[in-house]
Amino acid sequence: MTGRTRDESAPRQPTADEPSPEELRARIEHTRDQLGRTVEALAAKADVKAQATEKAALVTGQIRGRVEHVAHLAAEKTPDPVLDKAGRAALLTVGAALIVFLLVRGNRRRHR
Repeated sequence: MTGRTRDESAPRQPTADEPSPEELRARIEHTRDQLGRTVEALAAKADVKAQATEKAALVTGQIRGRVEHVAHLAAEKTPDPVLDKAGRAALLTVGAALIVFLLVRGNRRRHR
């Protein structure tokens, strides 16, 4: 004899302070959800490449915003005659660069 008094084959009735099977399932599901979130957070912290890409995008956006702001301020403060001259100078520079490019390209074709 084993000394046990209850029938091992009979289903066990939970006491008042024990959770029901439904409550246990809900707790397990909640714990799984928390564990999944924790694993995702740890994986994100370990992904150095993604962190660097995100930081670079943030910094690039900040720099772009500052440059646009400074350019806007400079355009507001620069007199129109100076802007006109700067625009013509830029156009002349682009035109000269295009001419040099075409001359070099034509010169290369002749020597082949």
